[in-house]
Amino acid sequence: MGHHQLDTLDEQILKLIADNARIPFLEVARACNVSGAAIHQRIQKLTSCGVLKGSEFVIDPEKIGFETCAYIGIYLKDPASFDSVIKALEAIPEVVECHFTTGKYDMFIKLYARNNHHLLSIIHDKLQPLGLARTETLISFNEAIRRQIPIAVGMADEEE
Repeated sequence: MGHHQLDTLDEQILKLIADNARIPFLEVARACNVSGAAIHQRIQKLTSCGVLKGSEFVIDPEKIGFETCAYIGIYLKDPASFDSVIKALEAIPEVVECHFTTGKYDMFIKLYARNNHHLLSIIHDKLQPLGLARTETLISFNEAIRRQIPIAVGMADEEE
């Protein structure tokens, strides 16, 4: 996988919008000392080449009743079942992430449940029927750090 070469203006823009996705383009333009049209064009370019993957509102799961966050390592009975397991996991709304991994797990998922009883129900009623050899569950007590990958102005100069 290649990466997109960022210049200093791209870095400035990414840093500003990563800190506040709702910042007006004109405010970004003033901070970068360029026109609003230039910012709009750069945002379009960064989006079309895949550096930016859209914007979203982040829902706090706990505020809507999902108090248990769990990470589950999945061992498959049959490694050839990856595609069907992924398709089944996509149909479980509580599953918010799924990663193929190295190490002891075939897959690693993140999910939210209303409480521990709901988590147990998800594991027994929704995950185990997928043809899993077994699972290992870790419950998160609290998310200590959550952030975007840092964009440091001057990165473009360092890569040369």
